Amino acid sequence: MAAEVRPRLTVLSGPSGVGKSTVVAHMRKVHPEVWLSVSATTRKPRPGEKHGVHYFFVTDDEFDKLIANGELLEWAEFAGNRYGTPRAAVLDRLDAGEPVLLEIDLQGARQVKDSMPESQLVFLAPPSWEELVRRLTGRGTESPEVIERRLDAAKVELAAESEFDTTLVNTSVEDVARELLTLMLLSSGE
Repeated sequence: MAAEVRPRLTVLSGPSGVGKSTVVAHMRKVHPEVWLSVSATTRKPRPGEKHGVHYFFVTDDEFDKLIANGELLEWAEFAGNRYGTPRAAVLDRLDAGEPVLLEIDLQGARQVKDSMPESQLVFLAPPSWEELVRRLTGRGTESPEVIERRLDAAKVELAAESEFDTTLVNTSVEDVARELLTLMLLSSGE
């Protein structure tokens, strides 16, 4: 019998507004066995969010301890709150032979690549710049200043595409979710 091959960690990243969480939600609905890492955050829960399901809600002091103890695979600050990926849970799942998916920003993807060079980085790209602008401005919930900041950030994020192992273009949520799952299973030797 062949030795157990530990699956590679798969990291999904891409510009704000490209549809990362929509793709992941669809994939998990069809394939609930895919384990999505739950992030720790210092922000307060939104209505309906559950501790340990959507996020691990922690205080600033607790987050500082996680960083100091090397318990986060990656972390970033966004809109005044910090978000991070607990290392132990990810490694436990990989050791158990399960494919693991992280959905994180560019800064986090770079940190993961530094600490786990064997991980597979997947870039989710919009079909076009115009489509990304439409998605970012179409939410209708943000001020022009916030939209401008998001668009500036998206330009920087799009420029980082070459740092990734694979690019998937989000033309169809169903297609991208299927392609992402295929990449994850191939990397786990299934």
